[in-house]
Amino acid sequence: MMKMMGKMKEVQARLKEAQDNLALLKVSGESGGGMVKATVNGKRQLIVLDIDAAILKAEDKTIVQDLVIAAVNKASDDAEAQAKEQLKKSTEGLIPNIPGMDLSNLMG
Repeated sequence: MMKMMGKMKEVQARLKEAQDNLALLKVSGESGGGMVKATVNGKRQLIVLDIDAAILKAEDKTIVQDLVIAAVNKASDDAEAQAKEQLKKSTEGLIPNIPGMDLSNLMG
């Protein structure tokens, strides 16, 4: 029982470290052929937004909004996938691979 408790503390420490490292993960997505680029961290927070000056005309407002949404969503989806992979690697060998067991809610 004590060995199992020690293993759980190790799992908790690794999960905490993995969660902390998610803020360091940076993933970019783009839309409109690269005219809008968004970068999010592993916690799915937008940290950089780059919009090509060529599309910053008042009459193009709706297009720009759609491109920003598309770029942010792409970056956010890619960040989630990479964060899950990072969490999986961080806990490899500690938590058994149980089909249907989703640890994504442990990512913060």
